[in-house]
Amino acid sequence: MRTWFVTGGTPGGFGLVYAEAALKQGDQVVVTARRPSELQEWAEPHGDRVLVLQLDVTDAEQVRAAVRTAEERFGGIDVLVNNAGRGWFGSIEGAPDETIRRTFDLNLFAVVEVIRAVLPGMRARGGGWIVNMSSVAGLVGAQGFGYYSAAKFALEGLSETLRHEVEPFGVRVLVVEPGAFRTKAFTGFRNEPVNETVDAYVPMVEGVKAAFVEHDGKQEGDPERGVQAVISAMNAPVPPQRIVLGNSGYDVVVAMHENALAELRANEKLSRGADF
Repeated sequence: MRTWFVTGGTPGGFGLVYAEAALKQGDQVVVTARRPSELQEWAEPHGDRVLVLQLDVTDAEQVRAAVRTAEERFGGIDVLVNNAGRGWFGSIEGAPDETIRRTFDLNLFAVVEVIRAVLPGMRARGGGWIVNMSSVAGLVGAQGFGYYSAAKFALEGLSETLRHEVEPFGVRVLVVEPGAFRTKAFTGFRNEPVNETVDAYVPMVEGVKAAFVEHDGKQEGDPERGVQAVISAMNAPVPPQRIVLGNSGYDVVVAMHENALAELRANEKLSRGADF
């Protein structure tokens, strides 16, 4: 029986889908959320196999306390799923400073805090999984969500290095890159104001918002199938380092890599000519 620690357990998101999948296979789960009362009814049928904790992942002290509580309750954490995260609208030039900082605080620095809190136990036990929820936007820039993309790009680089550093201790790292999935991620955008500080970008940002609102509830991705794909990847004889989820996301990422490779090769002479 493995113990999972899942951040971002808001109902209607990937977090609870991970938790339910883990429970179905006989594991036990720690689910964190800013408003744990929302999970009380969900958790009750699972009894002692579920521990719901209040956690703002951007609060380092809360992170360390939650990890300690989880380890004391279940004896250790075997699978960490860094699921908490979200983006805010805005152009690169005109997004408010507060938006930029909270985007990185939630999507990057909070992940760092959770990883740092969980890794000592994993290293001591000689194994574990770190599953970092990135995004297709962490591989392909998303107009109007540039700082979200930047934070997810950073998470990709962090995970790449982390993978090499923790491999000697038996800890594995998987990066998950979903496209558009039918969670409640888009739902809050409808009533969220466009706080763009440069007028020239307002039409673009408003158009991006409208597209997300229009697509809410129509996303092609099935969260349950997505999580099953992740678990299958973890259980593969040779687990992948990353997995893109969803048809549209897969197509976009493949096209990006193919175009990047073609451009790289087209400029090979320039690249190789830069040495002494």
